[in-house]
Amino acid sequence: MKKYKGLAIGGALCCFLALMAGCASSELVDKWSDPSFQGPSLKKMLVISVSQNSKQRRNWEDAFSVELATHNVAGTPSYRVFPDAVPDTSQVMQIIRSDGFDGVLVIRRLPAETSTQYKPGYVTSERNMRYYPHSDRLVAYYASIHHAAYVDTEKVDIRSIDVWATKNEGQMIWSATSETPEPNAVQMVRPEIVNLVVSELTKQHIIASGR
Repeated sequence: MKKYKGLAIGGALCCFLALMAGCASSELVDKWSDPSFQGPSLKKMLVISVSQNSKQRRNWEDAFSVELATHNVAGTPSYRVFPDAVPDTSQVMQIIRSDGFDGVLVIRRLPAETSTQYKPGYVTSERNMRYYPHSDRLVAYYASIHHAAYVDTEKVDIRSIDVWATKNEGQMIWSATSETPEPNAVQMVRPEIVNLVVSELTKQHIIASGR
């Protein structure tokens, strides 16, 4: 009996892990920070989402600005200054000089990639009942169910996030790439990525940790 229970639990766990793999959350990869950056922590940042979709651009810029504010950073969405289109380099430089931004955060979506994973087979135990007419009774028995291995392919949403300090004519001080298995609604992906990025900026002392 213990053996069968173990098989059932193991199979259930495999099913659970398989479902979770399809709902994996975002992660940051290829993280980099400039070791020469000695601060001080950024206090006023321009947030730019490089997107032709004006709604998505506004939502991303607002999400980062709101989260930065909880770390005593005044984040300004670029659409408030450039409502018609994403600003180009000369426009960004001009607003940096005129408004005194000490940092710029840029996020852009990159072409999606395809991820292929091998899912090994597993065995579960299923409880059944069998009726024996000669003794007029039901007897429980367990049957092993074999689940075949398969290959799972999914698209991965890719975004690059760069942070620049404006002093000394500007320098990139932090960069990372976010990866999120699709399909995922953008409204679910956005807060994950924002929290991951801001948390890393805090760890690197690029922005203050206090709320």
